[in-house]
Amino acid sequence: MSDASIDVLGIGNAIVDVLAHSDDAFLTTNGIEKGSMSLIDTARADELYSLMAPAIEISGGSAANTMVGVAGLGGAAAYIGKVRDDQLGAVFAHDIGAAGVSFDTAKAVEGEPTARCLIMVTPDAQRSMNTFLGASATLSPEDVDPGHIASAAVTYLEGYLFDPAPAKEAFYKAADAAHAAGRRVALTLSDSFCVDRYREEFLHLVETQVDVLFANEDELKALYQTDSFDDGLQALRNHCPVAGLTRSEHGSVVLWGDEVHVISAAPVDKVVDTTGAGDLYAAGFLFGLAHGRDAKTCGHLGSLAAAEIISHFGARPEADLKALASEAGLLAG
Repeated sequence: MSDASIDVLGIGNAIVDVLAHSDDAFLTTNGIEKGSMSLIDTARADELYSLMAPAIEISGGSAANTMVGVAGLGGAAAYIGKVRDDQLGAVFAHDIGAAGVSFDTAKAVEGEPTARCLIMVTPDAQRSMNTFLGASATLSPEDVDPGHIASAAVTYLEGYLFDPAPAKEAFYKAADAAHAAGRRVALTLSDSFCVDRYREEFLHLVETQVDVLFANEDELKALYQTDSFDDGLQALRNHCPVAGLTRSEHGSVVLWGDEVHVISAAPVDKVVDTTGAGDLYAAGFLFGLAHGRDAKTCGHLGSLAAAEIISHFGARPEADLKALASEAGLLAG
């Protein structure tokens, strides 16, 4: 919307990512399910961290990655997420601010430390995530200002927020505030295991409150309990007006009202790490949506941003996304 001062406001688990190379044997030995996201406690986090290969650390979390992508494309992005007043909390706040994202959620002054996600990246570029939610789970409705939400064209919510109860309440408050202001609400299903835990609530949300849905093939099939992507697609068409459905190397399918568009994957020389691919697809798509672009352009912006992120290690862009999109002719008009 033209009167919005923020293009996209993301709400999610504020997490510091710890990424290391791994192999399938390490996953098996340590009981890690390949390609999934598992919630872990403090003891498990300490154990896995001690066993990991040398790692890199960077502020992350699904919605935070998406907001950095929006900012990288030249959009106005903001973020709501909870960190502790500790060293990792300071790192998170600095990193996301330096990336051009507005972040002013009050830090927790007691309780669990800042969240972290231990990510094992195997040679096939699959990532297996072990997440200690820490302070991020204490995000509450008090952290959501309806006026802040009303200033954003789109409020983007990550499905992982459904794990901690206070954050779930914040989730609903934000959705209500967005719709009260005539804005759009976007949801990413985040993970098929997350969908399995909250299927009925997600279905209710998609049918009643979500204007834009993001899901990969596995998440869509889990939502509608089907083995067929096409069956899931047809079911979703009855429930949600706009969707970006990613299919890895096969690109994506964009639902846009009565329209269905198949979007090819943007070329990439080598897939190095799939961490953040869905997050950056959403970034490109939402940037286009907030700027009034059509369905195909939104899909291609998503593909371009996703291709950049999987070409290197980590979930934050290394290339200039705005320049890449401009060279591809996706910012004109």
